[in-house]
Amino acid sequence: MRSGFVAVVGRPNVGKSTLINSLVGHKVTITSKRPQTTRLSVRGVLTVDDPAAQIVFVDTPGLHRPRTALGERLNATAYRTVTGADCTAFVIDATGRVGPGDRRIAEHLLDTVDPEQVILIVNKVDAASRGRVAERLSEAALWDFGAYIPVSALEGDGLDSVVAELIPRLPESLALYPSDVVSDRPDEVLIAETIREKLLPGLRQELPHSVAVKTEAIEVRDDGLTRIEAVIYVERESQKGIVVGAGGANLRDAGTMARHELEQALGRRVFLDLRVKVEKDWQRYPDRIERLGL
Repeated sequence: MRSGFVAVVGRPNVGKSTLINSLVGHKVTITSKRPQTTRLSVRGVLTVDDPAAQIVFVDTPGLHRPRTALGERLNATAYRTVTGADCTAFVIDATGRVGPGDRRIAEHLLDTVDPEQVILIVNKVDAASRGRVAERLSEAALWDFGAYIPVSALEGDGLDSVVAELIPRLPESLALYPSDVVSDRPDEVLIAETIREKLLPGLRQELPHSVAVKTEAIEVRDDGLTRIEAVIYVERESQKGIVVGAGGANLRDAGTMARHELEQALGRRVFLDLRVKVEKDWQRYPDRIERLGL
């Protein structure tokens, strides 16, 4: 049997989280159209019977030029994940040209890991012409990684090829998780990330980057109800009103969607108590970032 960790890296919004969810067959990491949605290294586990293998995909924050202490921390998390992984899936976007950000990531991988242990994935081929996909593959071929695979994470095309390329690159090992496990996220992280995911579509401009969610308390009652207290942090007083919305509509709608999804994920009824607080300029201070669980 082969088992090991695969770091999934790339620029923001190339579809890393969607790819992992599709490969695992379950939603294990949140997704949105907002850049830098992923802030934590979330693991999704795929167990394969033939050949016997277990692939632990590690989602990473999108690599970018950081402007805050949070940005620096996210980049460091992604690069640290690559160093500790058995192989790497480097994802680029078929709908845009290979840019400086892609090249910086490629250069880092070439300098720090065995290129044969890197597979390059050209994602979103469902939204690009065949000619454009061929261009992306041709551009990326200059890096001489171990394999090149066009996929559509959204539609599930090419995923079998990804798995087939990864398994031989993993070490021989016993399974790292029980076969029925698809993620190792603690409930506190699942709750906070689900709430943040539901908030993101209703926010504008830079506000999504200023929002953090922390699970403060989980109480499982005798009647089967789970009472959850969570705090939504913003950086300025003026942002509270935007998050809450007119008459509390934004917060109410996001809370309702999060509660429904959490009830399915946790398998029990949920009461969600959400509050919004200001933690001034939290993105810029490492101690505040740490305090918020990031």
